[in-house]
Amino acid sequence: MAQAAFEEVVEDFEFLDDWEDRYRMVIEMGKALPPLDDALKVPAKKVDGCASQVWLHITPKDGVFHFQGESDAMIVQGLIALLHKLYDGLPISEVTAVEAREELGRLGLHDHLSAQRSNGLRSMIERIRLEAQNQV
Repeated sequence: MAQAAFEEVVEDFEFLDDWEDRYRMVIEMGKALPPLDDALKVPAKKVDGCASQVWLHITPKDGVFHFQGESDAMIVQGLIALLHKLYDGLPISEVTAVEAREELGRLGLHDHLSAQRSNGLRSMIERIRLEAQNQV
């Protein structure tokens, strides 16, 4: 059920044997995201449960799910980029059907993220799912 953009990441990961290279790729993906406007970095947009600061700005339009995000931690910014590839552009009604843990598991992330990062990732996924449910 993953988007084509996420499938490309899965394919790219298959070619990278070293986890340092994979981390670098995730960090570079995060750097490529446009910055979130400072006016959107407000408590209502902040994701609780993350060790670093994370803001998600959900912007559904015409029944399609869109979001922007930013973190003050490079690896977390990369995780936001992964979630963006997984969710952005989906019909809102399909967002909650995405098995994010399973999809991200295809990248082997569960074995390579710290407990804090895993908890933060879970919190971001929960926020995305909740926001999508509220839009349906």
